[in-house]
Amino acid sequence: MHKSSTIETNGPSGEGSPGKLVLADGHTWYGKRFGADRQVRGEVVFHTGMTGYVEALTDPSYRGQILALTYPLQGNYGVPSGPFESDRVQVQGLLVAHYTAEPSHYAAVRSLGNWLEAAGVPALQGIDTRALTQHLRSIGTVTGAILDQSSDGLIGLQTADGIDMAQVVKLVEPTETREYAASDKTAPRILVIDTGAKESIVRSLLQRGASVLRVPASSPWESLLDGVDGVLLTNGPGDPRAQLPLVARLQGLLARSLPTMGICLGHQLLALCAGAQTYKLPFGHRSHNQPVQDLLSRRAYVTSQNHGYAVDDATLPPDWTPWFVNLNDGTSEGIRHLYRPFFSVQFHPEAASGPRDTAFLFDEFLRMVTSLRRPRP
Repeated sequence: MHKSSTIETNGPSGEGSPGKLVLADGHTWYGKRFGADRQVRGEVVFHTGMTGYVEALTDPSYRGQILALTYPLQGNYGVPSGPFESDRVQVQGLLVAHYTAEPSHYAAVRSLGNWLEAAGVPALQGIDTRALTQHLRSIGTVTGAILDQSSDGLIGLQTADGIDMAQVVKLVEPTETREYAASDKTAPRILVIDTGAKESIVRSLLQRGASVLRVPASSPWESLLDGVDGVLLTNGPGDPRAQLPLVARLQGLLARSLPTMGICLGHQLLALCAGAQTYKLPFGHRSHNQPVQDLLSRRAYVTSQNHGYAVDDATLPPDWTPWFVNLNDGTSEGIRHLYRPFFSVQFHPEAASGPRDTAFLFDEFLRMVTSLRRPRP
């Protein structure tokens, strides 16, 4: 391992002005600031993965949230030139125990702190993120703020920069339609309805030879349905019930019986389309080690997850059935229609980062699409 002389850094580890994390329940954690010099507020959540901070920080599902990483050392391998899961750092703020400002990795082009500073994202180091995680697990997810140490905590919780989470999908969906054409002109064409997609979802389809038409969820995508062979509903941030106008539009999609796959938020939206209900989890699932079981094969898989809401399987109508279940807490991890070509999963089969045990679901989706292809106009 070596440190490239071209890596952009922002000072040695331990440097930074005093700062603090203030939670809405009154608890305060003190640390030192790095990254951008801003005061922000957001929902405080935790991720237990040992690696993958680059992928996590660029995951649009984290938009508006302050992310605590439980693995104690962060920044040690720096930030590469890519690939990323989106075109920007998405988190509202970052909390770590120990930050290394001088990374050592052949692919690093800048330090984590330098990257966050350029993106306008503040961070705190010196936070006991494991104690913080235990606290969040006991009280549930709560709003917090990253502030200067001298700032009044209660005032900061009200005045620090925040995001309207009811409108958060509009902040992360693409601004225009984009097509990724396969070299094989006979390849299946997939409409990706983007509510904040990770780039690895699109890459997973392209790697399997599909053509992809990627559209903002708020765009008039209904006019494109006659020209595609299948639909994928992506991940994204926020409460699925904030997307009820989109759910109403998606119900029209299901009436056409086009093969449809949902991932994460897409799973929750598909369940709402079916008539099921969703609810907020106490502290969510955000890790690389969530065990799920396929209820058909009884086989277990380790999955990558990032979500704060879940589908209530008990509210599924009779023509839908649970497919995967979380082995830690019994929550819904996947559903499928008994007779029509629809299925969805709560976890991320594309991983990025994390285990790729369930990447075969993209193959299953494309097999379903190919077997049901109809002549396009």
